[in-house]
Amino acid sequence: MLNLVLFGPPGAGKGTQSAKLIEKYDLHHISTGDMFRAHIKDQTELGKQVSQIIADGNLVPDSITIAMIEEEISNNPAVKGFIFDGFPRTVAQAEALDKFMESKNMPISGVIALDVNEQELTQRIAKRQEISGRADDAADKLKRRIEEYFGKTVHVLPYYEAKGNLTKVNGIGDIQAIFGELSSIIDRY
Repeated sequence: MLNLVLFGPPGAGKGTQSAKLIEKYDLHHISTGDMFRAHIKDQTELGKQVSQIIADGNLVPDSITIAMIEEEISNNPAVKGFIFDGFPRTVAQAEALDKFMESKNMPISGVIALDVNEQELTQRIAKRQEISGRADDAADKLKRRIEEYFGKTVHVLPYYEAKGNLTKVNGIGDIQAIFGELSSIIDRY
């Protein structure tokens, strides 16, 4: 089973590359952002609980996020693997994910971090906001999300680096070339 964590700040291209990787490797996509947006749209209890948190640009508490991820994994026992997009965002989430996946005998195969500088991120998300109108892409919320990533989330990388399963990839450039580099890394798993 192939289980990947695709890591990077908001606007790094995780969603774009995830779509390509899902198609090539037949993986089940787990995006906490997409899951939260779906819950909010459907006005579920979880959606009501996290709506304001996300709208303010803050991270949803680990306990809620981890429970949602575990449920999604358990609901998809027959897949060839998972690609985690935007999760984990804290060391506690990374530890919980590793523990849960190992308990299911499905350890994380590898972690790939897309490196993109802040200037490029700001340009990409401004363009995405024009197209999609996503509330979490508004300038004030974007700034908070990028600060959250570089202030907190980036600290998950040393956790995976210490485990020996982190690879960094330049996330700036031709989308297909980046995909080719990601594929060559994944093929080694």
